[in-house]
Amino acid sequence: MSGGTGAARPRRPTIADVAQRAGVTKAAVSFALNGQPGVSAATRERIIAIAAEVGFQPSSAARALSDGRAGAFGLVIDRPARFLGIEPYFMQLIAGIQTELSQRRVTLLFTTAEDQAAEIEMYRSWWAQRRVDGVFLVDLQLDDRRVAVLEKLNMPAVVVGSPLGSGSLPAIWRDDVAPTRTVLGHLAGLGHRRIGRVNGFARYWHVRQRTDAFVQIAADAGMEAVCVEADYTSEHGADATRELLGGASPPTAILYDNDLMAVSGLSAAQRMGVDVPAGLSIVAWDDSLLCELVHPAITALHRDIAAVGAEAARRLDQAAAGVPVGNFQETPPVLTVRDSTGPAPGGGSPPSARARPPRSPRAARTAGT
Repeated sequence: MSGGTGAARPRRPTIADVAQRAGVTKAAVSFALNGQPGVSAATRERIIAIAAEVGFQPSSAARALSDGRAGAFGLVIDRPARFLGIEPYFMQLIAGIQTELSQRRVTLLFTTAEDQAAEIEMYRSWWAQRRVDGVFLVDLQLDDRRVAVLEKLNMPAVVVGSPLGSGSLPAIWRDDVAPTRTVLGHLAGLGHRRIGRVNGFARYWHVRQRTDAFVQIAADAGMEAVCVEADYTSEHGADATRELLGGASPPTAILYDNDLMAVSGLSAAQRMGVDVPAGLSIVAWDDSLLCELVHPAITALHRDIAAVGAEAARRLDQAAAGVPVGNFQETPPVLTVRDSTGPAPGGGSPPSARARPPRSPRAARTAGT
């Protein structure tokens, strides 16, 4: 019986390879590649060129041991992985973060967690193992346990969300009151007096702020307002729409907390026989290509989410370098009016619909007057 040997595994270039090619010590290579003093400018340039030629890059672990930096930032999202693949908001946010970090040659370590406890454990592990230099915190919750943990770890972090619950951590935030007033003013000008809202999880700070603003501004304008909680998915968006339109006094306009629910709400309304916008006006809080591709195209609040991600990346990089970082307010969103909003039917009378009960009992109703 004869035996054979497999192909030799390719060997990654090492710091020793670069040192041998350059005729210097491994310490000199480390100094040159990490931007530390100890080598001349000409030697540094020659070492960098040789490293690029052989395809050598210092490992993150080695870099963390040499200068204390891992060269990576972390992002954990407590949402189902299947949801992230179709959610335009997070795709745009991550694109903005990644664009900024790539210019700084910093890696984004991204993953999902099943709950907040698992997310916190991941932060502890990353920080202890020097895998990241800081983290982005999203979906800030009321009484959020993550904030206190990050503060205790002294771990650099930037919150993409409300500064009200961010503790000492810097926040990239938006004013949710003014956009709510803009949307309700637009709908009031079209004669709408009964407005529905399909919101996300009530445990999130941004949802609480939007709900408070929505109910208060509607009341001040003499409008009836009703909120139905959903989970940002298309399934819950459709369920919530059927629940609102199947009630005794259905709204003539609905505001959705994200574009995905707005698109599914449009489809659900049309299947119920409700014409949009003749029988129901629809507005999305977040704008995306989805809002433009459906018929009718959906009126939406447009904001530069990628720019938010880039700003968060810049500020986290500063925080990781020990630079004091404060809060930053986003540029206000702009209402982009499209064909999904129109005059209230009959001056505000209920839309004609073949209403049927919602499929899911999970939607929770919060009414405001």
